[in-house]
Amino acid sequence: MATATEPSIVNPPQYWKLNKCDFLPGESFTSWNAYKLEVSQTCYRFKDRMMSRSNDADELGEIRQQSKNDMKRCLNWWDLIWFGFGSVIGTGIFVLTGQETHDHAGPAIVLSYIVSGFSAMLSVFCYTEFAVEIPVAGGSFAYLRIELGEFVAFIAAANILLEGIVGSAAVARGWTSYFTTLLNREPNSLRFHTNLAKGFNLLDPIAVGVLIIASTLAILSTKKTSIFNWIASAVNTVVIIFVIIAGFSHGKTSNLTPFLPFGVKGIFQAAAVVYFAYGGFDTIANLAEETRNPAIDIPIGLLGSMSCIIVIYCLMALSLSMMQPYTKIDPDAAYSIAFQSVGLKWAKPLVALGALKGMTTVLLVGSLGQARYLTHIARAHMIPPLFAFVHPKTSTPINATLLTTILSAGFAFFSSLDALSSLLSISTLFIFMMMAVALLVRRYYAKGVTNHRNRWTLTVSLLTIIAASMGSAAYWSSNPQGWLGYTITVPCWFLATMAIAIKLPQQRTPKFWGVPFVPWLPSMSIALNIFLMGSLSTEAFIRFGICTIIMLIYYLIFGLHATYDMAHQKLVGGSEST
Repeated sequence: MATATEPSIVNPPQYWKLNKCDFLPGESFTSWNAYKLEVSQTCYRFKDRMMSRSNDADELGEIRQQSKNDMKRCLNWWDLIWFGFGSVIGTGIFVLTGQETHDHAGPAIVLSYIVSGFSAMLSVFCYTEFAVEIPVAGGSFAYLRIELGEFVAFIAAANILLEGIVGSAAVARGWTSYFTTLLNREPNSLRFHTNLAKGFNLLDPIAVGVLIIASTLAILSTKKTSIFNWIASAVNTVVIIFVIIAGFSHGKTSNLTPFLPFGVKGIFQAAAVVYFAYGGFDTIANLAEETRNPAIDIPIGLLGSMSCIIVIYCLMALSLSMMQPYTKIDPDAAYSIAFQSVGLKWAKPLVALGALKGMTTVLLVGSLGQARYLTHIARAHMIPPLFAFVHPKTSTPINATLLTTILSAGFAFFSSLDALSSLLSISTLFIFMMMAVALLVRRYYAKGVTNHRNRWTLTVSLLTIIAASMGSAAYWSSNPQGWLGYTITVPCWFLATMAIAIKLPQQRTPKFWGVPFVPWLPSMSIALNIFLMGSLSTEAFIRFGICTIIMLIYYLIFGLHATYDMAHQKLVGGSEST
């Protein structure tokens, strides 16, 4: 679906020829004195940018021109389906399933995947509607910037980057573990042991090397990367089918007892962590700018791939639980060790190889998606514009890809998998919750059209839905066996959602594809994501808070002033979109 607002760039400047404005854009950074003067206006500027909102036309047109060159529309629904498989399968099922089965859920890990898969599918619906209507590289950053404003989009952008960077690091660490298993060695045997704090004392140079190779392939060509991905994913699918069949054939139903060794609470604790296994699907939405016909290709690619992935995850989790008692499952290389335990020692390298293929495609597709997130964030000047540039020959954002690779490699070199996965899950859940909120705003609010009363009704209803969801999560964490608190929180959630459905007219009707059962499905997505966030450990929230504070400080120092200058320049030109 090409649009009339897409820019046509003629005789673009040289890609590697940079100047000061590519690093420090806007009048605020022309001199030290100018910067000090603008910093004194931080409160005023913060209030201005917090209330600002973009629009569909700007995101599709003017903002894209910041990249100097266009990305090629070279992908179809077939590419997107395999990108869905490549971006998701390999991470959670091969890396986190063993860890969470052993520590939190036991055989009930299959229920954890059902819960997190259902919640992920609700988010898939929201992403699909946005990606079809606004097919740009920015993904959720662009969508939130339009519906909830620039400041909220920045908070999301910080977590988008954190999700992508930490996610790639976690997969790269898992890649090393399975590679050592393939060599018939201990999972940590190829890592360097140091005297650093626990969780950060095993240095992993192999993970760094894998990240560099994946980013190099992603830089060369999006279409060639797609071809490599679907071939590798097809091979990996064969291995997965073998794992499922062999696991059920050699497994014992007796190993499923006790089914709930950690209780119901363990199911949701594990679901909150393995949720990150579904997080790669947002990469498909992020490739919308390179999709030939977003209105058709994106719904097929997103919904089709995610439906299959949920079934595959549940079957694989169940087969693992049948092969070994949960207490004997190896948290680092679960499937390889499990096959060895049932007498299929010859299958151990095959499973390890399949896991390596799966994790390699996750890293490859992740490199594509993260770079495009970063590209659109740079287009908005929240980070230096040089990271928005698209190379004229490869039609890929080389600078953005290099930056995400360097950051991911830094995390992967030092951090253990358990320290990374909990941080990643909370970022993913937060972003998906915000996407559901943004969809409700998009459907029920239009600037200059929605009257004052309806705007307040929507605002109060959304705040009630969020508050009720947080109340349910808090009550669950403090009293997993209780029920009295839900008699308050659940009716509040229901009545707030009902108020939106009955009292508010929809201001926008999707042109091509829309989420069904609005507002109920987006409201349920908000509730589930917040509930799963409440199942995470206190340490995860502390890490999340620290990272968010760091990003906020960066925004006040650089991003706020750069985006304000950009908006002021547009205002002078007569096209301010706030």
